[in-house]
Formats: sequence, C-alpha cells, structure tokens
Amino acid sequence: MKIIKKTLLGLTMITAFACKAEGSNESAKNNLADTAPITKGHYIKVALLLDTSNSMDGLIDQAKAQLWEIVNELSYARCRNERPKLEIALYEYGNDGLSDRDGFIRQILSFTSDLDEVSKELFSLTTNGGSEYCGTVIMSSIKQLDWGNDADDLKMIFIAGNEPFTQGKINYRDAALEAKEKDIVVNTIFCGDFNHGVSSKWQEGANLTYGDYIAINHNQQTIHIASPYDDLILQLNIRLNSTYVPYGRSGRNKLANQETQDMNAKGYGTANAVSRTVTKSSHMYDNSTWDLVDAEKKAGFSYEELKKEELPENLKGKSTAEIKKYVAQQRKERDEIQVEIARLNEKRRQYLVKNKPKSENGLESAMINALKKQAEKKKYTWQ
Repeated sequence: MKIIKKTLLGLTMITAFACKAEGSNESAKNNLADTAPITKGHYIKVALLLDTSNSMDGLIDQAKAQLWEIVNELSYARCRNERPKLEIALYEYGNDGLSDRDGFIRQILSFTSDLDEVSKELFSLTTNGGSEYCGTVIMSSIKQLDWGNDADDLKMIFIAGNEPFTQGKINYRDAALEAKEKDIVVNTIFCGDFNHGVSSKWQEGANLTYGDYIAINHNQQTIHIASPYDDLILQLNIRLNSTYVPYGRSGRNKLANQETQDMNAKGYGTANAVSRTVTKSSHMYDNSTWDLVDAEKKAGFSYEELKKEELPENLKGKSTAEIKKYVAQQRKERDEIQVEIARLNEKRRQYLVKNKPKSENGLESAMINALKKQAEKKKYTWQ
C-alpha cells in the first residue's frame, strides 16, 4: 500500500511540473509562425460582467479599445506545448433598460470563440441608470454558462463596476461559494478609488475565490503606441481578408461583420487596428462556422454537405474537386500572410517593450495581470 501511495505521489508531482518544464523549453524556440501543435483542447474561459449604468461609459470605451491587446496577450500562453483556445462570455448589469425581474442583468453572449461577435456586441452597448446587483450577475454567469470540468482550463469571471458589492437579493458570498465549487476564480475591478472599493466589499468579493481585486480609473483614455511596423501589418490585413471563403446562411453577413469590426478597431487609431490584425493572424481567431478555410480543418467537416447555393458566387457551379483546390490555394496564401504578420509583430512587440508608456491601460492591465498570475498556478507560461 505504501509503495502504491509513493508511486501515485511521484506521478502527481511529475504531472504538476511537466507543463512548467516544457513551457520553459518552448519559450527558447523561435516560434514566429505560431505553429506549435495543439495536443489537447484546453480552454481559457473568461466571463466579462460589465456595469452599464450611467457612469460607466468610460469602462465600456476601454473594453472596446483594449479587447484586441487582451486577446493577443492570451494568444502567447503555452502549457505542455499547447496553445489553449479562448472563449469569452459577455454580460451587462445595472441598467434600468433591463428587466427588474432578472435583477437588471442580461446575458449578451454565452461562451463563444467568435471574437468578431464579441467586438460587435461591445460596440452595441449603451449605458443607462440602474441598480447594480453584483451577487446576482455573478451567480447567473456561474449557473447559465457551460464552464466544463477540465481541471487544466482557466475559468475566470471579471466583474467591473463602481457601486457597493453588497446590493441585490443574492449575497455575493453565496455566489463566491458556488464559484469555488466549479473552480471558477472571480476577479473584481472597481472603477474608482482603491480604498472605496475595499470598503464597499469589492476586495472581499475577489478574496473569497482567491481572485484579484484591482481599482482602475475607468475614465482614463486608452493609450495605443504606434510602431514602425504598423503600416506593413495593415497592408497584410487587406490581403488576409481576401483569403476568407464564406459559406452557409451566415457567411456573407459574417464576412461583412469582419470588415465592420476592422473599422471599429481603426476608430481607436491605427495602432489598435494593428492589434486586431495580430489577433486575426493567431490561433485565437477561428471562423470555422462561416469560413471554408477554417472549417475544412475541423473534424467531421464534409464538402458533400455543402449547399452550393450558399457558396460565394465564384464557387457556384464548381465541382467538389475545384472547390477543394480553391480552398487549398486560399489556405496557402493565408498561412504565408500569417507567418509574415507574426514576424513583423515580434519586432513590434520588442519595440513596444522599449517604448512602454508610463501609465498603463486600466481594464487591459487589470485583466492581463490577473490572468497571468492565476494561469501560473496551473503551470501556464508566456512567450
């Protein structure tokens, strides 16, 4: 019996440190093309709960402006030679335009890997006066979302707002207990003075699940740093967009939305548009539900099930062999473009490190710092 226990203990220790060791080796490699094989489908699951009451326009603005840099930072995560997939869920709360029966909360998106849809919904948010029930929205996100049961997944809630954490019928302590049972970490972002957030229980709301408490100036304007590589990356984005092959009922609309989100990102400056382009060149940007190039790589995909009338005009009337050949050409072109974007982005990252602004972007820094800190506990590494 003692021998068995010792053997199990040894195996546990090896497993616990395996990711750390392999991550260190991986970081020593030149991996500009972001081509490390995915060995298992682990996820980073992030539920973002945003206060959309009257005073939160600045918070929503930061979410719109900083989304792509947050995603890009997550794309550099590694564990056991794996690049985890990202899913984001989005809730709003504290808005009088929402139903009081539901506690003035709304699930905008359940967990999705469709980052263009996340961007679209962020840009559709509006603020209005209301009652902010933190415990209620946290509990709703825990019970309504599919968090899965993989112990290696990172499962995190980020709730941002500025009213007392104690409001509403559901006690935040009860919500925290529910989160702990599902291995979900609750991180709280108070929009205002640090000590005010402490006294209004935002810090305790995070501590109960070993999460992070951060206070930010939500009205601070986002700082985007331009680099000498931006124009080249944006030129590559134009070529990248031309490699998409829409299919299905939603294909054309999704392609149009891709262009709309390009424009939305550019509305916050050239550097932010570059950040979005970098995301589009990474494994985090998956459009297999409407793009044939991404879809073909998925298990279970079949050309025989395609409805020819739902293909783009240039593929209607083509044989399956001709469609396959065209998709292969588009994939080759996309792969080459993504490698070049990754090469330029590596230079861009080095430039940004050297020219880092003195003040950090509030929401972006809060989320990235918390994510990295908590990911390290599960032996994730960054490179």
